Amino acid sequence: MREEDLPVVERVSERVFLEPGEQGRPLRIIQAWIEWARHLLTVDPAGCWVSVGAGGINGFAFSQNRGGFWYLTTYGVLPEARGTGIGRQLLDAVLAHAGDRPGMFNSTTHPGATRVYRQARFSLLPEMQMVGTVDRSTIPVIKGINDGDENDFDWMNELDTSLRGAGHGPDHTFLLNSQRLVVAGRRGYAYIDHHNRATLLAATDPATAQDLLWEALASSSGDTLVDFITSANDWAIDVGLTARLNLATEGYLAVRGMPAPAPYLPGGRFL
Repeated sequence: MREEDLPVVERVSERVFLEPGEQGRPLRIIQAWIEWARHLLTVDPAGCWVSVGAGGINGFAFSQNRGGFWYLTTYGVLPEARGTGIGRQLLDAVLAHAGDRPGMFNSTTHPGATRVYRQARFSLLPEMQMVGTVDRSTIPVIKGINDGDENDFDWMNELDTSLRGAGHGPDHTFLLNSQRLVVAGRRGYAYIDHHNRATLLAATDPATAQDLLWEALASSSGDTLVDFITSANDWAIDVGLTARLNLATEGYLAVRGMPAPAPYLPGGRFL
């Protein structure tokens, strides 16, 4: 992949992931997507690939190596190019980049995709999500949560390493530029996006993780979402059910060479 490919890859991504009848992405979302993709391409270009057919780019994959850890953040093929082996070729490219590193990614339930992932020796761990409006009468008094900054990155990377094998490194800098960082001493952290949703959460223990998640839920207004919950992180389910959110299943966490991190909620874009 090259930087000049990014606007086209964004349009391909939109076609891959938009539901039938769904509106196209607004301009600000398009620009944010391209900035995020440019970050990945800059940090680890060898993990970013496109497939090119007669009509131009018809598939893409963004993966990243961070020290001894690998993650696949997004991957897709245009509907008219599916069933041609392109998806498998893209997956082979990013797995070759991973080498023997352990790694993970969020997977849909598409039968063809899950078959390929399982053939590539990934364990598919069911994920859950919780949606709804927080019952504000359930929010406890939480102490010891403060805003964080770049001075926290060293211990955050150490915590990341203990939970998933490597720090987020440059991803922390990117996230801090666009999201609120909250920390619980040196015991855990969470990023909270402009929808006031926790997009990445890591902690040393379940109680600290629950405090951080409550901080995000307390910031929310209207419908909110807690996503990518594995059974290893049922502390998050306890918080969501107490807050009167609704629980449902949603996709898989695909892992290879590692267990599901806990206490940990992976981000959609930065696992």
